[in-house]
Amino acid sequence: MNEFRILEIKQSVFENNDREAEKLRGELKARGVFLLNLMSSPGAGKTTTLRGTVKRLKNEFAIGVMEADIDSDVDAKAIQETGVKVIQLHTGGMCHLDAGMTRQGLEGLGLEDIDVAILENVGNLVCPAEFDTGASKNAMILSVPEGDDKPLKYPLMFTICDAVLVNKTDVLPYFDFDMNAVRERIRKLNPDAKVIPICARTGEGLDEWTQWLREEITAWRNR
Repeated sequence: MNEFRILEIKQSVFENNDREAEKLRGELKARGVFLLNLMSSPGAGKTTTLRGTVKRLKNEFAIGVMEADIDSDVDAKAIQETGVKVIQLHTGGMCHLDAGMTRQGLEGLGLEDIDVAILENVGNLVCPAEFDTGASKNAMILSVPEGDDKPLKYPLMFTICDAVLVNKTDVLPYFDFDMNAVRERIRKLNPDAKVIPICARTGEGLDEWTQWLREEITAWRNR
């Protein structure tokens, strides 16, 4: 029987991406640019949360936003209304951004006048969790209608995130969602993750979230 080579494609892809992500992270640090990778399922409220975040921080930081999606420019138009620099990234069917794609986005955005870049990743809880973008911090949004069992179903996403925003708290009375249970499930996966209940529509909790982010940016700059 002839011998043949077995190539673990997925492992190789991840290893190459991890190296590229570390390189990008170092370059951004040298330039003083903090990169936040924001993830969630479609419809969880990323863009609304991001609008509220930008409005609270844009007078303190020069913010640039990269809106990643398979198609359309709806989100970029929504962010543009806040007055910050924004670029729309079309992934051509890809369900995530990797470090190389993030680098392209940052080059297109232009970092000359940016000190905080925010990537709104493609909406899903699987692929974006698998690829390191080179971000300084990862955050995700879990919306109440999605259910409190999502940390059990998508553990990697909750494991890699530094902050978890539980959005749409205004509809808690109408859904079977246990906030204590979701906190405990996240804690078991990632004891260091900051869990912050929010309502992006009303602004509830956004001050706590932006204060956390402000402190993380400051700590990152001082390291």
